[in-house]
Amino acid sequence: MLLSLTTVFTFRLPEPNLCLVSLNQMGARMLAAVLRNTGDQDLDVTDTIEVNDPGPDDVVVKITHTGVCHSDVSAMNGTIPTECPAVLGHEGAGIIDAVGDNVTEVAVGDHVIVVWSPPCGGCRFCIDHKSPNLCVTVQFGSMMLPHFTEANVPVHAMAGAGTFAEKTLLPKQAVVKIDPDIPLDIASLIGCGVMTGAGAALNTAKITPGSSVIVYGAGGVGVAAIQGARIAGAAEIVAVDLNDAKLDDARRFGATHAVKPEDVDGAKLEITGGDGFDYALECIGNPLTMRASFDAVRRGGTACIVGVGRMEEMVQFSAFELFFSEKILVGSYYGGTDVRSDFHKLLRLYKQGKLDLEGMITRRITIDEINPALEAVRNGEVIRQVIEF
Repeated sequence: MLLSLTTVFTFRLPEPNLCLVSLNQMGARMLAAVLRNTGDQDLDVTDTIEVNDPGPDDVVVKITHTGVCHSDVSAMNGTIPTECPAVLGHEGAGIIDAVGDNVTEVAVGDHVIVVWSPPCGGCRFCIDHKSPNLCVTVQFGSMMLPHFTEANVPVHAMAGAGTFAEKTLLPKQAVVKIDPDIPLDIASLIGCGVMTGAGAALNTAKITPGSSVIVYGAGGVGVAAIQGARIAGAAEIVAVDLNDAKLDDARRFGATHAVKPEDVDGAKLEITGGDGFDYALECIGNPLTMRASFDAVRRGGTACIVGVGRMEEMVQFSAFELFFSEKILVGSYYGGTDVRSDFHKLLRLYKQGKLDLEGMITRRITIDEINPALEAVRNGEVIRQVIEF
């Protein structure tokens, strides 16, 4: 789950002669899934795309696996602004294929996870505010330059990642090196959905042992949030979804209760005596469930908004209730993560059997199956699908 705010901030890209990449130098064409126009229902799977050469501070990653996330659908329908044409995909892992002259952090052959919102390491968000997930220096800089070309025409990359391709070009900050014994299909999930959901529980909401938690949405991000709440030691975890199959999935990953929206009040009464939950995690991106998550927590509780809503959609609160309830309403961008350390923390939890990533993969597919996979996401049929190149 991600948000690219290219229409919110005004920034100036480098002039063409100052770009960090040069066009049409990598030579071989490759398979990629391209969004031609915002609003298209299908991606164009084509072998006409070329990846650009790395600049001095860039790397080229051979993508081996990439997850299909609901944010890819959000880029297609315009919820997440994306300049077209664009190679979609942002949740990926692979092997370093080439590096720029100034890159010493990784080398050809290293296994890495792609980071769609990388920290620069030197700004106030990275250093003074200790919130590197909020750094946009790299994301709104070199990552917004075209990564690919097609017949000498620049092609962009969703969120600066573009992992629905056999190779992608990234600034060096946008990869995290991992141990080669980590399966790359597993590693790819860390790059977005798992970090977003588990990070919201552990880093943003800061769920405490013995607490009560309600999670709205039991898709990939919601399941990760449920697992994060379980790892944090929550006593009760209530999953809310319209889909019975997803409620079954939620129980499998640690939810103690799983209910339809109309049954939330009953669960709140049973678990909290009607006071409300200590924490709510909204993993859908809908104004109605955002408001519901705020209503579900007790006075002084925390409602954490994880899902990405449309910019024009609004959530309304009474001026009095904000004062009187003393509830905390907080957004969670990329799970409040410092990718340089948190990716490894989650992978250690995976190795110890405390974070089930293998079980989150519903299907393994090829890039040719991307459009049915996207439809399955729209229909809520899967937790995660992973494309294997």
